[in-house]
Amino acid sequence: MTDNQAARKRRGPLDGMRILDLSRVLAGPFCSLILADLGAEVIKVEEIRGGDQTRTIPPFVNGESHYFLAINRNKSSVALDARTAEGRELLIKLATRCDVVLENFRPGVMDRLGLSYDRLKALKPDLIVCSISGFGAQGSMRDKPSFDLVTQALSGVMSINGYADGTPTKLGLPLGDIGGGLWAAIGVLAALNERNATGQGSHVDLSLLEGLMGLLGYLAEIYLVTGDNPGRMGNSHHNIVPYGLMPVKDGHIVLALHVGGFWRNFCRAIGREDLITDARFRTVKDRHKNRVELERQIEEIMRTKTVAEWQRVLDAADVPHAPVNNIGQAVNQPVIRERGFVKEVQHPTAGTVKVLGNPLRFEGRYENSRLEPPPLLGEHTREVLGSLLGLSDAEIERLIGANVIAVSANAPAPQAKDGKPLAVDAPVALQINPEEVRDSLVTRDEAEGASRIVAASARNSKID
Repeated sequence: MTDNQAARKRRGPLDGMRILDLSRVLAGPFCSLILADLGAEVIKVEEIRGGDQTRTIPPFVNGESHYFLAINRNKSSVALDARTAEGRELLIKLATRCDVVLENFRPGVMDRLGLSYDRLKALKPDLIVCSISGFGAQGSMRDKPSFDLVTQALSGVMSINGYADGTPTKLGLPLGDIGGGLWAAIGVLAALNERNATGQGSHVDLSLLEGLMGLLGYLAEIYLVTGDNPGRMGNSHHNIVPYGLMPVKDGHIVLALHVGGFWRNFCRAIGREDLITDARFRTVKDRHKNRVELERQIEEIMRTKTVAEWQRVLDAADVPHAPVNNIGQAVNQPVIRERGFVKEVQHPTAGTVKVLGNPLRFEGRYENSRLEPPPLLGEHTREVLGSLLGLSDAEIERLIGANVIAVSANAPAPQAKDGKPLAVDAPVALQINPEEVRDSLVTRDEAEGASRIVAASARNSKID
């Protein structure tokens, strides 16, 4: 960290770290969002023609996609054409001036771009590279395409989600990608700590499949210990009773009576202290064994009052419970407002935009750090290439004229082949033909063969 950086107010605990973000769509950008919110400088490199695919996903706010707005605050955008030799050379130069390179291409694409870990390590031994892919850098499935839905199916998660008499159901939250972003952020932070101790960089290899399976926890252990597959439980728990959704007079409420103390509090609150000493329900094992009868009795009692009435009773008895909020109710509930979790940013085209904040708080520090809006495509191209790489105004103008880079004023909007605005109706991730660089910083229908990239990389291997 320079003296100037130390002298100014720190943006967060990762202030002074610089991330080159070559990722797109969700898993990678969610990782870089976490790092950016923690104070790291994140340079998001986007394809010159349209940028990150999520810029095209409706609904829009004055032309800006909700999807892109959600996960790209506090980042700079550089628009660059990686199909050109000069564009790839700029990528390499940027990488050697960063602490971390983050990418979620399919394995092998970075090599074909001339950005292999071995090459980057030779140029900057303390560089950290974090690679996110569907199935990891090794294994028989390394070249297969992956989506969050594929990850949920293969991981076993869908098999335990839904009702016992229904079909396997995907999670409403894209946890395969979001969980991958969380694991990637943990990996980057661990690698940074190791570098502080050893001075050496490292290559973090994250499989989204393993990332989601790593969240199975005790559910996987049920199978590993017993050989039995845990089934779908709807809104109930596999082992804890009562724990789940209960119908009340005017809707539903959830009960989470995970430990004995809360179970006893609940019994007293509903006027059924006899349940505490009933031999059928005395222990967790007893309540699990007699689940059907216990849930029947509790449901009868719960139907006698409204949600609001039960909230007053259960709050007074210190019983874990909650109404089932929709998203609007969740973001507007008092505790979220009190803690200021929903933030506002001023976007140059979308105007005032509300976004969710950073869940991590550092008491007494960074509380008033500025929140930067998600960038326009190429908004920071001139600034980053000028300040970080030392390119002159004349050189930047030449590269703009040669369509190697773009700034927000001249970056074209996403267009399909027929000239109509491009519409994407689902998240796009990890889609390439392994023989071509379709999963790189190029348009999906204009990818070049690997041979051209390798040849150009060889001609441009010198780094200033």
